[in-house]
Amino acid sequence: MKPFSITVQELLALGADKIPAEFIPACHLIYSSPATLFYNSPGAVGFGVKRAALVLPESAMLLVAPNACGRNSTVMSTEEGYADRMFYLPMTETDLVTGRHLSLIPQAIHEIMEVADPKPKAIVICITCVDALLGTDLPRICRKAEAENDVLVVPSYMYAIEREGKKPPMVAIRETLYSLLERPSVDPRAVNLLGFFSELDPDSDLLSLLKGAGIRTVNQISAMKTLDDYYEMGKANFNIVLHPESVYAAGTLQKRLGMPFLELHRLYDPDRIHNQYRLFGSAVGVTMDDEAMYERCIAKRDAFAEKYAGTSVAIGEMCNANPYELATFLCRMGLRVPSIFSNLTEYDFPFLKQLAEVSPETRVYTGISPSMVHYEEEDVDLTIGKDAAVYCPHAKHVLWNSEKQPFGYTAVEGLLEAMDEVLSKPEDKEADQ
Repeated sequence: MKPFSITVQELLALGADKIPAEFIPACHLIYSSPATLFYNSPGAVGFGVKRAALVLPESAMLLVAPNACGRNSTVMSTEEGYADRMFYLPMTETDLVTGRHLSLIPQAIHEIMEVADPKPKAIVICITCVDALLGTDLPRICRKAEAENDVLVVPSYMYAIEREGKKPPMVAIRETLYSLLERPSVDPRAVNLLGFFSELDPDSDLLSLLKGAGIRTVNQISAMKTLDDYYEMGKANFNIVLHPESVYAAGTLQKRLGMPFLELHRLYDPDRIHNQYRLFGSAVGVTMDDEAMYERCIAKRDAFAEKYAGTSVAIGEMCNANPYELATFLCRMGLRVPSIFSNLTEYDFPFLKQLAEVSPETRVYTGISPSMVHYEEEDVDLTIGKDAAVYCPHAKHVLWNSEKQPFGYTAVEGLLEAMDEVLSKPEDKEADQ
């Protein structure tokens, strides 16, 4: 009658190849707590597959799916402002048996082109798990529909059954988004940022450091207003991957277009950020002059640590941070992190190792485990992340999941300021930063 949890030290001892089954959705029923509704469907909340696909400029989506798969989209698309770009081709039981729905796609696209305002220049076809089981050849269907309607038709997949596979839905959609790029020429002073579906915080030091290093153009797909703007991304000298789920897409671009890439992690430890920028500059042959930024961030970190040493913090996965890296940073400042609410992947183990060095007894809970129905609120001073706020409602909260993506020293400073604001004002229980 207790929720499943495990210490960081125990997880590290098991290793990345023996992640407990409780962290793997395919191994058990999934507990749909308010904190995990965003996770259970690739299109549920935030940038799921469908909203992410519509980051492609001047596009509309045709969702080909049973009613159950499309139902949440009708609500979420309205709440998040893309309902006028979503169209639906419902599947019947007969369609599931015969595949008849596939012959209706060209006509559905024709109808979209007649009623959509503005008229899209690209139609993204999204199919679901049932077509995965049917073995649907979507690229072939898209080519046929494109020829009949004289509009660009792009295949995409919302295959929740492949969540634990080599190319889960959010990895696959990132590959789709960049699949139309070509490379007619190379601009040596242009780069693409891959990883997020919304724009980097314009105050981020990464942008100013890139400009200072002589890079004139920093492209982000979320900032592209037209397809012509989007195609300019094909001229970039190289790609910078800011989220691990974009590594596959970057690798595909490297193979297909000869466009190299390197990774930068979103970190909250100023020393690691400083080292990462130094290594980045060495790798690409530029100077990243971040000394003043680094010193300012260190001063703010030290002042915060002195003021709030011993403060207890619970961290969730619904925040703009890797919860294990963030926990390590806070513990090194002298704060306590008794619990983390997050799933676990192989990608997290380097961060897990560092956390084990400073807080081996931190317990990790997985919000998808049915045993979480027995969770009893832990007494902590502060939570970071929307899901942690659900589990610890009587603490003070910093949600830290704005769609304006923080990165670098400015992310650290912004988070510390948000934490300080909440902790220093007893009457303020929540800050949606």
